[in-house]
Amino acid sequence: MSSSAVDARSARSDAAGPGDGVGEFKMSSAQRNVFLGLILGMLVSSISQTIVGPAMPRIVAQLGGMEHYSWIATAAMLASAIVVPIVGKLSDMYGRRGFYIAGLVIFMVGSALSGFADNFWFLVGARAVQGIGMGCLQPLSQTIIGDIIPARSRGKYQGIMGAVFGVTSVLGPLAGGWITDNMNWRWLFFLPIPVGLVALYFIIRFLHLPHTALSNSFDLWGSLSLVPALVLVLLATTWGGNQYAWGSATIIGMYAAGAVFLGLFVWAEFKAVNPLLPLRLFSQNIFTMSVLASFLLSVAMFGAIIYIPVFAQVVLSASATNSGVILMPLSVAMIIVSIVVGMLITRTGRYKGFMIGGLVVMLVGYLGLTTLSADSSKLALSGLLVVIGIGLGLSMQVFTLVVQNNAKRAEMGIATSAVQFFRNLGSTVGTAVLGTVMSSSLQENIMSHVPAAARAKLAASGASIDAGSALDTSKIGNLPPMMLTAVRGGMADSMHSVFLTALPFIAIAIVLTLFIKNKPLRTTVYDTEEERIAATAAKVDATRRAKEISAAESEAAELAGETASDGREVDRDDVAQAVTSEDASSRQ
Repeated sequence: MSSSAVDARSARSDAAGPGDGVGEFKMSSAQRNVFLGLILGMLVSSISQTIVGPAMPRIVAQLGGMEHYSWIATAAMLASAIVVPIVGKLSDMYGRRGFYIAGLVIFMVGSALSGFADNFWFLVGARAVQGIGMGCLQPLSQTIIGDIIPARSRGKYQGIMGAVFGVTSVLGPLAGGWITDNMNWRWLFFLPIPVGLVALYFIIRFLHLPHTALSNSFDLWGSLSLVPALVLVLLATTWGGNQYAWGSATIIGMYAAGAVFLGLFVWAEFKAVNPLLPLRLFSQNIFTMSVLASFLLSVAMFGAIIYIPVFAQVVLSASATNSGVILMPLSVAMIIVSIVVGMLITRTGRYKGFMIGGLVVMLVGYLGLTTLSADSSKLALSGLLVVIGIGLGLSMQVFTLVVQNNAKRAEMGIATSAVQFFRNLGSTVGTAVLGTVMSSSLQENIMSHVPAAARAKLAASGASIDAGSALDTSKIGNLPPMMLTAVRGGMADSMHSVFLTALPFIAIAIVLTLFIKNKPLRTTVYDTEEERIAATAAKVDATRRAKEISAAESEAAELAGETASDGREVDRDDVAQAVTSEDASSRQ
């Protein structure tokens, strides 16, 4: 390909760059293709977190590793959490395109390796590779939207992104169960690859964002201290109350070591010329309140996603096979509301009311959950899940929009990644804390529902009801009626404590959101008017050059046709280059 052709293609590709923010924003065809690629990338990374769950018993039965069962999910979670802040910073320094493409490739390699796994620990390693890819795709999808769409028009597109998460939370478990039963669990990892390839085509073909590389060096010491801090703290939080008691030397030692590395990280950030996570961001009201509220919202959200199916299966006798359907009312409500709210924000420019209203609605939903008992109906649970889904749809994606609207263009990556990181942290903390609340009280609550005479007989014989069996739905049906009633009543009581524990997290999130400053949404992706004018001028110049080069190539083609009959040879590239050189000379 000639150099002029390359120049023309590069100039035309600017249509996929940012809008200039003048007038009503409309996506170009290239931007629509980029957005489609981002949706597909988010789809495969999100569904890979939910699709594996139903197949895990069969995977472990085939590959072994029952005692390390949770590592299949933990490996991907840890790798993703570690990568998110690092890739956010690197994308600010060197541009998004290369890291997003690398994330897609790494994810697909991890998927293929997972599908070919022949032993348990190979699968765990492959899932970690997948997690690295997820850690690139999820924050950068949101960041690239912030690069190409002004905040004033961004709401509806981020609403669609939020809907993708809702779709995968429904379809993932359903698809995982069907594929495992009718095909083979290995296809859970192979099937996302073609979708990833399509996403890769759209990104390579259409995503060409202008970027000026920063000259500052990467914060190596910050990264070297942050990674072990995250690994130690997240593993301790995941293992606490499960593999080890919360007060065990292992858990306390891991938290202590994590605190030391976290202190080193803070010290390194104060000293760094180009810090991995600029601590001055936390001095900004909008950033700090938003990421903390996102963290608290995530704690409560995963309380619903993880533990409501347990309530439905154990207390309400819902089928474990259709466990993915239990959360469908929540997901459908969240999908619809997030899209509608995104459109309303784009139309009105108002957003804070949606955030506060969503959290209040979510609080009402959780208050309703605390009223559930062993006598409650599935219809009552479904109605409350709709309420919670409406609350999530109103608020969840808006926090990302608020942080991006406040961030400088040069820090868009790390600001967006910070929101994603705190959400990941919230999901880990929420799962661990609420799980501990459930398990710590389960034995006592079950025994409280056993009649006094039977309880005395059990005490005299030294026997007891295994609380762990309450979570095994295959065994519950074989219990005597009296014990079955006790198990269901005890689980209902424990879940009541879980839902009560989630309430303060939502309440504090409401308070924090009330203090978020209401900053008008920007109508341009640029930080200053001068930057916007310069970028617009560059775009106009690039478009003009593309037309001139195209005209030169057409002239070369006509000249070649005219002279072919008399034996003269004409090089089209030479003609195009001559026209380009002549233009350059005239401008000088």
